[in-house]
Amino acid sequence: MAESILLPDLATQIIIPICAVVGIAFSLFQWMLVSKVQLSTDKSTSAADGKNGFTEALIEEEDGLTDQSVVSKCAEIQSAISEGATSFLFTMYQYVGVFMVAFAILIFLFLGSVEGFSTKEQHCTYDSSKLCKPALATAIFSTISFILGAVTSVISGFLGMKIATYANARTTLEARKGVGKAFIVAFRSGAVMGFLLAANGLLVLYITINIFKLYYGDDWEGLFEAITGYGLGGSSMALFGRVGGGIYTKAADVGADLVGKVERNIPEDDPRNPAVIADNVGDNVGDIAGMGSDLFGSYAEASCAALVVASISSFGINHDFTAMLYPLLVSSVGIIVCLLTTLFATDFFEVKNVKEIEPALKNQLIISTVLMTVGLAIVSWIALPSSFTIFNFGVQKNVKNWQLFLCVAVGLWAGLIIGFVTEYYTSNAYSPVQDVADSCRTGAATNVIFGLALGYKSVIIPIFAIAISIFVSFSFAAMYGVAVAALGMLSTIATGLAIDAYGPISDNAGGIAEMAGMSHTIRERTDALDAAGNTTAAIGKGFAIGSAALVSLALFGAFVSRAAISTVDVLTPKVFIGLIVGAMLPYWFSAMTMKSVGSAALKMVEEVRRQFNTIPGLMEGTAKPDYATCVKISTDASIKEMIPPGALVMLTPLIVGIFFGVETLSGVLAGSLVSGVQIAISASNTGGAWDNAKKYIEAGASEHARTLGPKGSDAHKAAVIGDTVGDPLKDTSGPSLNILIKLMAVESLVFAPFFATHGGLLFKIF
Repeated sequence: MAESILLPDLATQIIIPICAVVGIAFSLFQWMLVSKVQLSTDKSTSAADGKNGFTEALIEEEDGLTDQSVVSKCAEIQSAISEGATSFLFTMYQYVGVFMVAFAILIFLFLGSVEGFSTKEQHCTYDSSKLCKPALATAIFSTISFILGAVTSVISGFLGMKIATYANARTTLEARKGVGKAFIVAFRSGAVMGFLLAANGLLVLYITINIFKLYYGDDWEGLFEAITGYGLGGSSMALFGRVGGGIYTKAADVGADLVGKVERNIPEDDPRNPAVIADNVGDNVGDIAGMGSDLFGSYAEASCAALVVASISSFGINHDFTAMLYPLLVSSVGIIVCLLTTLFATDFFEVKNVKEIEPALKNQLIISTVLMTVGLAIVSWIALPSSFTIFNFGVQKNVKNWQLFLCVAVGLWAGLIIGFVTEYYTSNAYSPVQDVADSCRTGAATNVIFGLALGYKSVIIPIFAIAISIFVSFSFAAMYGVAVAALGMLSTIATGLAIDAYGPISDNAGGIAEMAGMSHTIRERTDALDAAGNTTAAIGKGFAIGSAALVSLALFGAFVSRAAISTVDVLTPKVFIGLIVGAMLPYWFSAMTMKSVGSAALKMVEEVRRQFNTIPGLMEGTAKPDYATCVKISTDASIKEMIPPGALVMLTPLIVGIFFGVETLSGVLAGSLVSGVQIAISASNTGGAWDNAKKYIEAGASEHARTLGPKGSDAHKAAVIGDTVGDPLKDTSGPSLNILIKLMAVESLVFAPFFATHGGLLFKIF
């Protein structure tokens, strides 16, 4: 090794866990601040401390409602939502748990059979002069890391859901004191989830590497190959969370909207609507638990892809521990940077009125990106040797540390660009959404046409951003560069998740305000929070999709290296058939998820209609609807419907690898990546734009919006139809596709040793 690294190995061993622990501590601190908002009707503690505004008189007394009845009503609704979400997740985890055990056994059997379950040491794949641990060890440790990744992913999603259902009613109550107070509660709660997830993912990965190292010793190639199971576990749980949660939330949402708003002309979240609790539960299980698992999966896979490539580069060959853990150091700095960034929104600047909400959230992205660039420069300077080599399809490529810094930075800034383009296309402050809203004048058909066009158009700039970052990072540091570019995009994951989880929390807060019968002004405040939240949710999806593209390309590179394919030639028939079939898979997957939402929504619509027609006094508000039946319909439908799309994604790489071999599989991965990214971006943005076009007409904030009519006008009805069509696009198909892309790639990487030795049965026969 030419020169020494400034940061000693011992310091690395200390810094990474400390950053993770700081992240966890910070999220618990934010949780504590949120819990200061009283949800009980007990008066003795309400004057706890003046600084946080508990002793301030409420700005306005509720019209005709005493303080107590509002608080207890909010608490009651909140516990109903929380129970619904918890019971759904538990039901889902039971099914997914069975799958997890089955798949873990499959991993063990497939990988163990590579050397016929022998316990002898083998020659290493990349350096035959050395002996490496047997394939059986890799099989055992891959299985363990798969289970660890799955469990961490499930816990991340579950904790996120818990904090969201804890904070939604508190946000509603704070809205009585003004929009700024409500914003801070919603944002802090999002931060709890963001930091818990980022820190947990980092800590578990770090501990796993250190424990596996006790067995593997100097065989780093085997060690980091076994770690790839962690990413597979994280993403396979995310797939079911995203698809199951997405079907759940949209079945309820579409059912509630079609009967409530379109047929019965009652407002959104009206307590008379039987599907209203299911709809609010859905926001938590789909947008929060699903999103949490999804971004955790991306993060785990980007780290795994970088580590696999690094272990066969000079870092791994020279046993350079600090440089080897560079990906983890980047994430550690990310947690500290996001911590500072969060303080900007909660403590340094206060949101005072509605106009400041969106800028406050957008500044979070900008501040975290700028600070992170500085942090990256420092880490790259102290943790990397000034020059080193990176494995590049059979040859070692010379790289300097500033080049690697540029790889991470280009990913980081590409993420910001994708975020802002998404915002431009989905926020009702800009012309694209306003044009869509305007097209509602002539009915739903033109609204749908304009919305689809907007989605297709919004793909252009993000794809260029992804293409440029791939080109730059690949030219500098081959596949390792692409992997760290993905990590760069995900390095500010804590802030990204905070602004993303903020959306569903404020959406729920608005629903609770409506159901508790709070005054019109409070509903206006929560609507303003929610409209900003829709846009940030779209930004979060943009990040998830952009990072998924980079991650799966990096995993693809690691797979190609591991399966010992020197080049992937599109012109060989084996590869081309894989390519064209791979490009079809996202369509097949979208068809399944869209149809699932449609059929689940159909059941929901029938049930809601049945209740309106058979329960006397429901429309007058004298009788209570049966919320539980609707929750049960959503739960049953989503559990049943999440299996086929999940099976499609999990089985495709296995079937292709076993029967057609690694070349065809490399074609399938490339094809699904190329077509999946496009559909995912356009679906998410189309849905987001339709949703905000509807909100734009409802809010009536500008002269133009007022000409489109109040709620209930023809233009508004057309907008509601567009929004309902867009729901499964933006919350089920779009966000699940990025998991399809990553999951197939990481699964192929984990099973690569098996496919390379035993795969391609059909071509062996002929």
